Amino acid sequence: MTSDISSELVQLKQLKQEKIAVLYGGNSAEREVSLNSGQAIANGLEQAGFDVVLIDTKFVSLTDLLSKKIDRVFIALHGRGGEDGCLQGALEYMGIPYTGSNVLGSSLSMDKVRSKQIFKACDLPTAPFAVVDKNDFEDLSLKTILTELGGRVMVKPANEGSSIGMAQAQTIEQLRNALIEAFGFDQQVLLEAWIDGPEYTVAILGDKALPAIHMETPREFYDYEAKYQSTSTQYHCPCGLSEQDENELKALSVKAFNATGAQGWGRVDIMRNNKGEWQLLEVNTVPGMTETSLVPKAAKVYGLNFSELVTQILLLSIKA
Repeated sequence: MTSDISSELVQLKQLKQEKIAVLYGGNSAEREVSLNSGQAIANGLEQAGFDVVLIDTKFVSLTDLLSKKIDRVFIALHGRGGEDGCLQGALEYMGIPYTGSNVLGSSLSMDKVRSKQIFKACDLPTAPFAVVDKNDFEDLSLKTILTELGGRVMVKPANEGSSIGMAQAQTIEQLRNALIEAFGFDQQVLLEAWIDGPEYTVAILGDKALPAIHMETPREFYDYEAKYQSTSTQYHCPCGLSEQDENELKALSVKAFNATGAQGWGRVDIMRNNKGEWQLLEVNTVPGMTETSLVPKAAKVYGLNFSELVTQILLLSIKA
């Protein structure tokens, strides 16, 4: 234990001699969320004594990181271009260390279709699903797909986050309209059998699962409005599960996180159906990081304030 503390102090001293860039904003559909996350992260790091510069990648080229003599990057970009492996590959090419998952872990976790296929291949519980490609959409029998998936589905663009482009469908007309809407965001769409039951999320920090959070919304599902705009969404942490059930949930979350190759930190979203069975939804490798986001909420219950949390995430970029 003493050697671990000593090692962390040495690493902290090293990090405080570095110039840290928080990359945020960008061009994805989640730009507004990213702007809030990046500002909060920069504030937290500055409070902890780090030399921080905020960089909006919508206006600044990545090559400027070299001219600005950036030593390390804290990634606060959500969605495409920041969470899908593209940025990670560019930073590796430039030799700049960064927070979170590597190229493979980022790209697999971002892709809802591939991550569902990985869950299934690893025998991890996840709801039945189908995949629809934009090119052959018109040739499919939507009635057959809807019937095979239980008569009600969630429609999800394969590579979007924050519930962008998502909708539920119970009729052929609803499904067709939802697919057309989703194809505005992606060439491939995931259709997931509707899950009746509560939704939970588990933050991962290093090899630890933080306390689970139970989300409740009066809306049809936990959509973009419920996440970022509604005042009626409730977050419960402690989550109300028995100790045994929460431990089971945490263990499953760590398995899912590792299965997609995710690293460092992130969040795993899970629902529990009306039979009491866990159903994995997805792995988030750059989840929201405002002062009121889910990962900071879990960290607070665990015993870390926001500044301590972002410091730990930065430290993990050395160990990765």
